[in-house]
Amino acid sequence: MRTAQPAAKEGPRINEEIRVREVQLIDKDGANKGVTEITAAIAMAQEAGLDLVEIAPNSVPPVCKMLDYGKYKYQAQKKAAEARKKQKVVEIKEIKLRPMIDDHDYDVKMRSMERFFQEGDKVKVTLRFRGREMAHQELGYKLLDRVKGDTSKIAKIEQEPRFEGRQVVMVLAPR
Repeated sequence: MRTAQPAAKEGPRINEEIRVREVQLIDKDGANKGVTEITAAIAMAQEAGLDLVEIAPNSVPPVCKMLDYGKYKYQAQKKAAEARKKQKVVEIKEIKLRPMIDDHDYDVKMRSMERFFQEGDKVKVTLRFRGREMAHQELGYKLLDRVKGDTSKIAKIEQEPRFEGRQVVMVLAPR
């Protein structure tokens, strides 16, 4: 029968969790103290009222720094939250067309595509064929070429037009 492994801890190891004989020690001011025995390093950190935190566990010997672990964790959380706040989620908007679309309807669709590109979103152009339109697929490809030409200044083709059943799909991304 196997014994259960202890749950892996998130984040760096601190104080007694560091299981090596010697560490490269950096004090609270960022000055390199050189290679130090782990017991001496932990004692120095406790004297200063700080924790010994393993910063680079994969180097030989591991690099440890004396710092306030609670404050370190808090700042790491704040940095992660800031990074999440700044990232932009790129959405894919879909524009549906038919091969025999009228000029005005086409212009309306193009205006909404331009708006999507200005907002930084990608656009999936879906051209659906119905019934006998399947016999005239060249009309559909001509329409997609017109879309490519009209959007060439503001968008680039991310996925060339390809057939999926009764429809042709093309994906455009903002430049």
